[in-house]
Amino acid sequence: MTISSLGAGSGLDLSGILNSLMQVEQQPLVNLQRKEASYQARISALGSLKGALSSLQSAASGLLPSTGQTAAQKYASFSAAVADSTIASASASSSAVPGVYSLEVSSLAQSQRLATATPGSPPASPYANASATIDQGILTIELGKLDAGTYTADSARKLTITIDATNNTLGGLRDAINAANGGVSATIVSGTAGAQLVLSSKDSGTSNVMKLSGLNGFTFDPTTGTGALTQDAAQGGRGAQNAQFTLNGIAATSSTNTVTGVLDGVTLTLAKTNVGSPTNVTVSKDSTSAASKALNAFIKSFNEANKMVSDLGAYNAETKVAGPLQGQAVVRSAENQLRSLIFNTTAGGDSAYQRLSDIGISLDKSGNLSLDSGKLNKALAADYNGVIGLVEKVGTAFKTGLESMVGSTGTITGVTDNVNSMIKRLGQQQTVLTQRLTRIEERYRQQFTALDSAIAGMKQTSTYLTQQLASLPSGG
Repeated sequence: MTISSLGAGSGLDLSGILNSLMQVEQQPLVNLQRKEASYQARISALGSLKGALSSLQSAASGLLPSTGQTAAQKYASFSAAVADSTIASASASSSAVPGVYSLEVSSLAQSQRLATATPGSPPASPYANASATIDQGILTIELGKLDAGTYTADSARKLTITIDATNNTLGGLRDAINAANGGVSATIVSGTAGAQLVLSSKDSGTSNVMKLSGLNGFTFDPTTGTGALTQDAAQGGRGAQNAQFTLNGIAATSSTNTVTGVLDGVTLTLAKTNVGSPTNVTVSKDSTSAASKALNAFIKSFNEANKMVSDLGAYNAETKVAGPLQGQAVVRSAENQLRSLIFNTTAGGDSAYQRLSDIGISLDKSGNLSLDSGKLNKALAADYNGVIGLVEKVGTAFKTGLESMVGSTGTITGVTDNVNSMIKRLGQQQTVLTQRLTRIEERYRQQFTALDSAIAGMKQTSTYLTQQLASLPSGG
């Protein structure tokens, strides 16, 4: 007979029996899966370990000077301040020299501005508005240097503006100048005197003076200061000028109000004149802050790496939970490496500051570092170059030493590759075992189906015989 559901014929819980049997059969597979899960946890832990040590390596690199920079330059920071901040502001680089400098500003740098003239009383412009017609022709705008009344044009900064029937208006000239995208900008100001074309040199100083020629109504000669355009302030113009100032009485000039190259390593930004009332520029050197900041960053990374190593290899007696790398050689290697680098790195040479402990860095019983800033500052004051040399040695030692752990061919990479290989083999074993379990289950199912059918058949026979016996006449 055909059985539609396992156990339907016999009335027995054959499905439950089958499931119980398969649970027993699956135990080897479950064990493999548990082992794979532990290996996956180990892979994750190895990644965390490598990340913590790589961060420490980066922090160690932060102790080293950049290419072309000495350790002394790296850890010496300079600042500059102006006593009267309304006169100027200042900043300093590593090439600055500490000191106090007297600053007196007699003039600020400004760019030239030319406007179409409005002569007469009251003043009047020849142009009513931007649509006013102008002559056609070619306007040449030159930029150059004006020095003691002598003008020298710069051929590389020459603009040629063509005005024809398509653009012979005041607005058309403005647009054509701006479209040339040179060192000159143009706008139209419409005031009580009428519309005026205003040209501005984009850069300040007497090396950026405009000369205009070639177009009637739009000329200017910088040597005489005359033409159809004017730099008279009363008519909207302005002459170009350099900033002029003195430092400790020494005269200097600048084409811009941002002054570099006058005072070693210092940039001044001039804002206001102060003739007769000099102000002080103070340049200072800080030899402690940068070193303290870099060492604290290194200590923070070291302590984080130390905690990570400890946690991954620890066993919690209370919770009875072991770290994912508990008992693994890679943890012991990391611990040994960290302690070796801390205790065995020395500055060398004649300095009294040979080890980190000499400059205020101590190691507690849990393996964490801490910094005594007071002791560090005293060491820097006593032997700046010796302390900085030690810091550089520590940075180099950790940067190169940790490479054996975190590098592409390092210990952690090798262990990770081995664990991945084991995971791969476990996967292959699980595949084979899963296929075997499928065959076992099918065999059980076939046997139980046959049993179910057999029992169902016997039950039918039993029922039939019972019915037949019941129908027999009783003996008289």
